[in-house]
Amino acid sequence: MKDVIILAIESSCDESACAIVKNGKEILSNVVATQIEVHEKFGGVLPEVASRLHVEKISAVIEEAVEKANMSVDDVDAIAYTRGPGLIGSLHVGVQAAKTLAWAYKKPLIPIHHIKAHIFANNLITDLKFPLISLVVSGGHSEIVYMKDADSYDILGQTQDDAIGEAYDKVARVLDLGYPGGPKIDNLAKGIEPQYTLPKPKTEGTYDLSFSGLKSGVLQFVDRMKRKGEEVEPAILAASFQDTALSEVMDKLMLAVDDYPVNQVLLAGGVAANSELRKRMEAAFANRKEEIVLPPLWCCTDNAAMVAVAGYFAYKQQAFGTFEQSAKPSLRVNEKN
Repeated sequence: MKDVIILAIESSCDESACAIVKNGKEILSNVVATQIEVHEKFGGVLPEVASRLHVEKISAVIEEAVEKANMSVDDVDAIAYTRGPGLIGSLHVGVQAAKTLAWAYKKPLIPIHHIKAHIFANNLITDLKFPLISLVVSGGHSEIVYMKDADSYDILGQTQDDAIGEAYDKVARVLDLGYPGGPKIDNLAKGIEPQYTLPKPKTEGTYDLSFSGLKSGVLQFVDRMKRKGEEVEPAILAASFQDTALSEVMDKLMLAVDDYPVNQVLLAGGVAANSELRKRMEAAFANRKEEIVLPPLWCCTDNAAMVAVAGYFAYKQQAFGTFEQSAKPSLRVNEKN
C-alpha cells in the first residue's frame, strides 16, 4: 500500500506551525513557533498582534518543516490546514499559505476543523477504536463528542458559556498568576486540599457544561473575603476552583460513557495537559473496560502534526476542499466542508 504523506499548517490562535506526517502515524517533522512570550505581557492573546506575527513567521516555519523532513513539497500527497474555528486574522494566514502551496505544487487541499485535529492527535499514540467518546477541553472549547466512526461527530454536550480554559485564565488573573492561567493554577494547586466552597455549575442539558457561574463565584468569594478583612490563600483558592471545575467535567463525561457504550475515551485540547485531570481520568477508568487515551503533553497545545493526522483520515475519505473556501472562525465540529 502506498504511503500517504500530508503536509499540514496550523495557525488558529497564537502558534504558527507546520508538520509533515506519514500515514497518520509517523511524524517526519513538526515545527511550532509560539507567540506566548509576546501575549504574556498583555495577559492574553491580542488577535491583531497574533495575525501579524503569523505573517512574519509562517514562511520560515514551513521551510524548516520541509527541511527537517528531508523532502520537497513535491513529495507530499496533500496540503491540510486549519480552516476554523479560531481567530479570523490568524486563520487567514494559514489558509493563504496552504492555498499557495497547493496551487504552486498542484496538490489537493484538505480543510480541517481545529477540534477534530485535537481528537485525531490521539492516533499518534494508538489506533483509534470506534465507537469512542472524546472529552475536548481547551481555552475556547469544552465538548463531549461521540464518534461512531472517523467521519461522524455527535456533540453530546458542550459549554453553555465559557470554555474551561477561559475560566482558568480568568481565575488566574484574579490571583495575579499571569497568562496562560491553566498551567499556573495546576501547579499552584498541587498537593493542596480544596477548602473553599464555590458554586457548582448548573446546566440544562444532561451532558452540557458551564463555567461562567463558577468564574463569577470566584470573583464574588474574593470580594466577600476582602470585605470581611480576611485573607484569601491563593493556593487553596486555586485548588478549590480546579476541584469544582474538574468535578463538573468528570461527572458529565462519566454520565456520557455510561449511556454510550464505547471502546475508547480520548482526552483532547490544551487543558488535556492538566495533571489533575489526567490523574482523575486514570482513576475513573482504572477498573472499567473502556480504554483511555491521554495525548502526550507536547500534543495538547496547538501544533500541525495533529492537523496532518486529521488530514490523513480526510485524505482516505477523499474529503478535499476547494480554493474558494476561506477561513471560518465559527466552523462547527460536525459541519461538512
